[in-house]
Amino acid sequence: MNHTDSVQILQHLIRFASVTPDATGVLDALENQLNTLGMSVDRQIFSQAGTDDVDNLYARIGTNGPHLMFAGHVDVVPPGEISNWKYDPFSGVIDDGVLYGRGAVDMKGGIAAFVAALARYIEANGNPAGSVSFLITGDEEGPSINGTSKLLEWAAERGEKWDGAIVGEPTNPSTMGDAIKIGRRGSLSGKIIVHGVQGHSAYPHLADNPVHGLADLLDCLLLPAFDEGSDNFEQSNIEITSFDVGNEATNVIPATATAAFNIRFNDLWDGEDVKREIERRLNEGASLSRIRHRHDDPVKFEIEWVGRVSPVFLTRDERLIDTLSGAVKSVTGRQPELSTGGGTSDARFIKDYCPVVDFGLVGQTMHQTDERVAIEDLETLTLIYLAFLEKWFE
Repeated sequence: MNHTDSVQILQHLIRFASVTPDATGVLDALENQLNTLGMSVDRQIFSQAGTDDVDNLYARIGTNGPHLMFAGHVDVVPPGEISNWKYDPFSGVIDDGVLYGRGAVDMKGGIAAFVAALARYIEANGNPAGSVSFLITGDEEGPSINGTSKLLEWAAERGEKWDGAIVGEPTNPSTMGDAIKIGRRGSLSGKIIVHGVQGHSAYPHLADNPVHGLADLLDCLLLPAFDEGSDNFEQSNIEITSFDVGNEATNVIPATATAAFNIRFNDLWDGEDVKREIERRLNEGASLSRIRHRHDDPVKFEIEWVGRVSPVFLTRDERLIDTLSGAVKSVTGRQPELSTGGGTSDARFIKDYCPVVDFGLVGQTMHQTDERVAIEDLETLTLIYLAFLEKWFE
C-alpha cells in the first residue's frame, strides 16, 4: 500500500466492519500503517462494569516539542439495511470520483487523510522537528466510556503532554474550507417518568392519566427558550427524543408515561445550572395542571439523568487556530468560519489536556445510507493537513 495515498488507506480502513465497539481489526491495520511511518504504537483495552471492552491506539513519532496530537475514532455506526445501499457499506467502492462506505466521512476519512499527510511530510522533510501522536479510539460512536477519556488519562500518567490537538471529525457543512470547530455546546440527557392511575378511558374520573401530566411537564420544559444565545455560541436548545406509554389498548388509560430529552447548552450555563433549571421547570409544570385537569394535587414524576454531562468549551489558542486557518486558506482559498455549532466530539475530553479544534471532511452524508466522500475532498483534506504540519513545524 502507498501510505501517501489517502484513497488507498481509506478503502483499506472501510473494509473492516468496525461497528461500535468492534474496532480491533481496523486498529490492527492502522497500527501496521503507523509502524511503517516509524511511529511507536501502544494498544490499550479499557473496561468498565456494564460496558463493552474497547480497544484503543496511541502512537507517537518524535520525543520533543512542539507536540501535536491528531485524535479520532475508527468505530462506526451500524449501516442499517444493507440492501438500501448502492454498494456494500464495507467495500470501499469508488464510482464516478466518489468513495462509498460506512465511516467514509465519520471519520475514517479524516484518519486516512492525516496518515497520508504525515507520510508525505516525512517523505519530503524527514521526521518532524517535534512530535506527532495519534490518539484513536473504538468507542466514540458508543457510550464514550472506555475510549478517549481513559486513553488520555493513561497517556498523561506516562508523562505525555501536548501543545495542540486536531480532531478529524467532519466539520464542513457543504464545501471543504467552510468551518473549523473551535468549541462545542454542552450536552445533557435525561428521562422523565410520570406516575398516574390506570383506568378505563370511559371513566377518567376514576383514573389519573399520566400522558396528560407529562404533557404539562413538557409544556413548561420547552417554553420559554432557555436563552437567546451568547457572543460565541448559538442559543441553547432542548429536544424531546422519545415519548412512550407502552400501551397498545385504545380504551385503557396507562399507569405511567415517559419521555426522554437532550439539551445542548451554551456558555451561559454549566451542567449543574442546567439541571437545576430543568428541575425548576418540571416542578412548575407539575403544579399547573393546564392539560391534566380534574386533579388538584401535583403530577407525580421522577427524573433520571442519562450518561455524563458534556461540558461547553471554547478554544482560544491563536497559534493552533491561526495555523490551521492559514493552511485551509492556502489550499482552498477560503477563510474558514470559526464555528461552535453542531454536536459534541471527543474534543470535550481533550480540552482538559491541551488546546483542541475539530476539522475534517464535509459531513452531509455521515450516519446516512450511502455515506460517501468525493475523492477530490479527501485529497483536499490531505493537502490541508500537510500544509498545517509544514507550518506547525517550521
